[in-house]
Amino acid sequence: MSHRRALVTGGASGIGLAVVERLLDAGARVAAVDLRPVPVEHHNLLCLEADITDGDQVDACFKRVVEHFEGLDILVSNAGIGIHERLDEGDPDKWQRVVETNLVGAMRCVRAFVPLLDREKGPGGPRDVVIVSSVADQKPYSYGGTYAASKAGLSAMAETLRLELLPQVRVTTVRPGMVDTSFFEHSVHASSPTPQEVGFTAVPAGEVAEAIFFALTRPQSVAINELVIRPADQPF
Repeated sequence: MSHRRALVTGGASGIGLAVVERLLDAGARVAAVDLRPVPVEHHNLLCLEADITDGDQVDACFKRVVEHFEGLDILVSNAGIGIHERLDEGDPDKWQRVVETNLVGAMRCVRAFVPLLDREKGPGGPRDVVIVSSVADQKPYSYGGTYAASKAGLSAMAETLRLELLPQVRVTTVRPGMVDTSFFEHSVHASSPTPQEVGFTAVPAGEVAEAIFFALTRPQSVAINELVIRPADQPF
């Protein structure tokens, strides 16, 4: 892992930050991209503030990372936001923000990342795209229709990408259940429920990061295409 270079979106908190820290611990060079400052300092870390819903910012971000690291091997598309409201009472402006972040933003990052692989300057090895989706992509829930729809689209996009890029690029879709992060604090609706209010425990973000690290460190000929990780007491 010491020679690999990764870009992680949503890298300032939660799963993204845990992934950033795990990759740095393994010796990788990591670019953490977020709207907020990344609360970590490391000689192998490049921190960038960017909005993945803005195509120009995404392109500039990837250009900066490639110049800094002289290439890129791993994309972890993790940035996402939630929403908690009934569909028949929902705000279309909020819907658009969720879809633009969770789905279109990830697609923008993929579109910026994949062409870079043809201009690789560094050592050979696995090329990976990790898409952080959710168990909600297959298990919608009340008041979570917009979020679930965005994640269903994201998982479909990831499988399409896998088919288009195999065998040169491995694509892993990670589908976490309830994770102990600040996700609910950053929801576009203030009344989003906490794990405690839902009634079951939450997986530490570090466990999700460890699962992602496992997929990234398999031999080049082995692809872990789907990972589901959730609390043992989560029923869906």
